[in-house]
Amino acid sequence: MAGFPAVLVTGPRQSGKSTFLKEELGEACAYVTFDDPLVRERARTDPKGLLDQFPGTVVVLDEVQYVPEILPHVKMRADAGPSRATRWVMTGSQRFELMRHVTESLAGRVCILELLPFSLRELAGAGAGSLADMLWRGFYPPAALALAERDLWVRSYVQSYIERDVRALQQVRDLRLFETFLGLIAASHAQTVNLASVSRDAGVSQPACRQWLSVLEASYVVALLPPYHRNLGKRLVKSPKVYLLDTAIAGYLTRQPSPASMLAGSMAGAFFEGFVVCEALKAFTNRGRRPEVYFWRSHDGLEVDLLIEAGGKVHPVEIKLTATPMPRHAEGLTKFRALLGPGACAPGVVVCSVEHPAPLADNVSAMPWQHFPDWVASL
Repeated sequence: MAGFPAVLVTGPRQSGKSTFLKEELGEACAYVTFDDPLVRERARTDPKGLLDQFPGTVVVLDEVQYVPEILPHVKMRADAGPSRATRWVMTGSQRFELMRHVTESLAGRVCILELLPFSLRELAGAGAGSLADMLWRGFYPPAALALAERDLWVRSYVQSYIERDVRALQQVRDLRLFETFLGLIAASHAQTVNLASVSRDAGVSQPACRQWLSVLEASYVVALLPPYHRNLGKRLVKSPKVYLLDTAIAGYLTRQPSPASMLAGSMAGAFFEGFVVCEALKAFTNRGRRPEVYFWRSHDGLEVDLLIEAGGKVHPVEIKLTATPMPRHAEGLTKFRALLGPGACAPGVVVCSVEHPAPLADNVSAMPWQHFPDWVASL
């Protein structure tokens, strides 16, 4: 962050942005939250007076997306140089709308970082429990650390944040239609998005479904995994796979009754796949790197769940909820490596529930899911 007069930390609500900054910056920083309607009003009517309160210090402007009008005033102070000696640290939870205002006002002056919910590596020392319990509680700090009752917290999160953000950004008039749409997206967890089918089942136009899906992505509720093609243009136009970013929210929206159901029902493989894919996203995001991740599907039905571009090679990953991986689980990896060539493609891995790494096929090995985050971090 050195060399930037301003820093923006984005991420979903309740992921711990404010707590993290207060812990890292300590008592020396000044803290202003625009969640407070009185502070928001002052920021709109007297932005200069508000910001002039903090000369020569570190100032945290929390949830700055509520008052984009203040960003040009932050820019003027950032341009004032070392004489002002103020460091501006901002947080925000609505990525697309926020980034539009930031790039207009603070281009070249702001370092942009993302803070997602806990990763497996971050929870390792907190006693995360069994895989089923971990998927059930999810990775947001209040639920993951048992600081709040899981069912109540997840239900409140969906109602207070997801639905509120969508109403704020898209002015949804019929909330029941959106709830139906959200349930259909959750049922598509770890599958390719079929907006025509979702539109028909939800009774909402395809353009509206597309806008709502964009809002869910902007609010860090879902992550979209594009298909891999050597032709970069095709990556942009083909249907992506959709993942709920947090397993607890995915379980709540698909009406899972217990931790055991997460790994025993018809969606068990999807929940496990989503957990592994999101660990890959977090591994890159936590290091300030853009995740270059995709999936691949051949014309004859073979698939590779996850492709990671790193270090000049493509690293293919298959994800299977099994403790007994078989050579057939490596078929998609083997075919993809043959098509891409060993010079461009790294050896493949099957992430599963084995206790120890083991060879599975030529240039393919089985990997315990507990090892996956460290492996991705090494790429």
